[in-house]
Amino acid sequence: MSESRIKGFHKLGISERIDALVKRGWLNDADAERLRQGRHALLASSADRMVENVVGVFSLPLAIAPNFIVNGREHLVPMVIEEPSVVAGLTMAAALVRNCGGFSATCDESLLIGQVHVSDVEDIDAAIERLLAAGEQLIEESNGVHPRLLERGGGVRDIEFHRLELGDGRHVIAAHILVDTCDAMGANLVNTICEAIAPTIAELCAGRVALRILSNLVDRSILRCRAVFDLAEEIRDGIVLASDIAAVDPYRAATHNKGIMNGIDALAVATGNDWRAIEAGAHAYAAREGRYKPLSHWFVGADGELVGEIEIPLKPGTVGGSLTANPAASIGLALAGVSSAIELAELMAAVGLAQNFAALRALASTGIQAGHMKLHARSVASSAGVSDKVFDAVVDELIADGDVKVWKAREIAARLDESGSADTPDGIAAGKVILLGEHAVVYGKHALAVPVPDAVSAFVVEAGAEPSPNIPEFEAAIALIKNRLDVVDGHDVRIRSRLPVAMGLGASAAFAVAITRAFNSKLKLGLDDEAVNEVAFECEKLAHGTPSGIDNTIATYAVPMLFRNDGVLETKEISVAEQLPIVIACSSQTGRTRDIVAGVRERRELATEQYDAVFAQMDALSLAGTAALERADYDELGRLMNICHGLLTAIEVSTPELEAMVAIARAAGAAGAKLTGAGGGGSIVALCPGCVDDVSHALQSSGFRTIGLDERRARH
Repeated sequence: MSESRIKGFHKLGISERIDALVKRGWLNDADAERLRQGRHALLASSADRMVENVVGVFSLPLAIAPNFIVNGREHLVPMVIEEPSVVAGLTMAAALVRNCGGFSATCDESLLIGQVHVSDVEDIDAAIERLLAAGEQLIEESNGVHPRLLERGGGVRDIEFHRLELGDGRHVIAAHILVDTCDAMGANLVNTICEAIAPTIAELCAGRVALRILSNLVDRSILRCRAVFDLAEEIRDGIVLASDIAAVDPYRAATHNKGIMNGIDALAVATGNDWRAIEAGAHAYAAREGRYKPLSHWFVGADGELVGEIEIPLKPGTVGGSLTANPAASIGLALAGVSSAIELAELMAAVGLAQNFAALRALASTGIQAGHMKLHARSVASSAGVSDKVFDAVVDELIADGDVKVWKAREIAARLDESGSADTPDGIAAGKVILLGEHAVVYGKHALAVPVPDAVSAFVVEAGAEPSPNIPEFEAAIALIKNRLDVVDGHDVRIRSRLPVAMGLGASAAFAVAITRAFNSKLKLGLDDEAVNEVAFECEKLAHGTPSGIDNTIATYAVPMLFRNDGVLETKEISVAEQLPIVIACSSQTGRTRDIVAGVRERRELATEQYDAVFAQMDALSLAGTAALERADYDELGRLMNICHGLLTAIEVSTPELEAMVAIARAAGAAGAKLTGAGGGGSIVALCPGCVDDVSHALQSSGFRTIGLDERRARH
């Protein structure tokens, strides 16, 4: 497995993160595609077979904490968690430990305990003697229940017998069956053994079986983990003090241990393990001496370093149970890079210690709330659609003001954008959103598209200044543009964009047009729109192979257009009397136009007549939609968009997330909503006469970034 340190991972988009994991060998192509398409999530039909009375599936974020080294092994940590700052804190902690050699973890044995309780025993001492004498026989009988477990190197290792005195003076015998479950968590295995062996144990005791089930206090599977940190003395001593307080204050110890479980639980859920069992065992172990204590201990080492140690019962599994039923669990295990249940337990212990450190470090320095507030402010700024240009400034001002609200973020962004209006770009370009006809246009049919005005601005900067963007595809486009325009060394470009990349909104074409115009303006090259469009089309070939020409034409001319490319591009400009009431929303998955178009082509070859019929319907929708747009009949245009979305779903370019977004927009009042662009991720477009704010709010509240159409024209 490759190194778990991935520089700048948090700065990447979701699809870029997935690409990085594939490139480094943490994910295979099939699992990566499942993540991109949202097909890793548990289906309601599958959930219905797991528990009773299912009405749906509840979702939580799946995140990655990089940087972990445990016993010399590289690990990523998949985490299912909604609490802000946990993933960031864990990543930081792992990076600090990495610099000091990584985590060291040990586990002397890994046994699960099954219990059989026998009551109504007249002679406890005699019963225990009989049980001890029959010990080997009981072990043999127990191992006969799961012979394949024995073949795999596991099985019952021993049976212990304990005398328990109840509150009223009665006595009960507790038989502890110690089972090596190999890589399975083993609950069902052990419960079956308990059920099978209980009658024999009761007979030997001359008593009655009271209980027969596993124990979640897995104190025969104790993980110990150690880490060293090189910290400033003030923070180091603050962490040690917090640890010492937890050792004598059970109220503090409960919160101390909660921080540990923040990390362990999130990893357990991501790998399909029973986090409730892990929690129960951990807290029971913390109270084993009669008073609740912390599971970790922090102290100053011989050389002044901070040393952290954790001791915690852990018995996770990597096979069986819900791991088979839940497809996301197998992806989580692959990401973790563990080859056995013991390795997963060691990683869990390291994660618990690291998360404990992150929480204590925050308490000893800035305080927990500062980290929570910053992440909350970033989320609010993103929901408000704040541009990259002023994003960090808006976040800082939200935190300073203390009123972290979407409306406040928009107010701050508007003020900052206005104050920077003197920063005039050298070139601008529009994005595009397709209302009707995507994919059909590849086969000579019509498509209707409208611009996203002033979407991208480009500035010519001196060589040596920090250019942007640092994206390989755009770097190739910049090189092509410089070559076509004979731009000499000494000039570069900086970009300001409100278009996310690979979201079906024509970002690559808009970048190309804006950059070409910037050089044209700065160097006084005298290019007209036709020449700019021609250069941008050449750049589009780099990005998409065989582009239709829609994106670069819209980016250049920034007017609504009806397109058709049946060997020769035909365009018709559409006159509209007002700014369209449109809301664009971006999914969490990028769409790869080249791959999606190729997939449609392959499926069309298998059902040519049916697909051509679909494309003919789309053609008719585009023509009817153009007429509706010209007369501002938004109800009719919305109905046509809904039909088109249904056809796009039929040719398999939609995703579960896009379907959910469309449903949210329609429920909030949109006259029509559909995916836009190639699909397979990307964006949706919603037509919202009289309800732009309502639809925007509904989508933002569900975690999706929205983009509105600007009132300004982008014609240059």
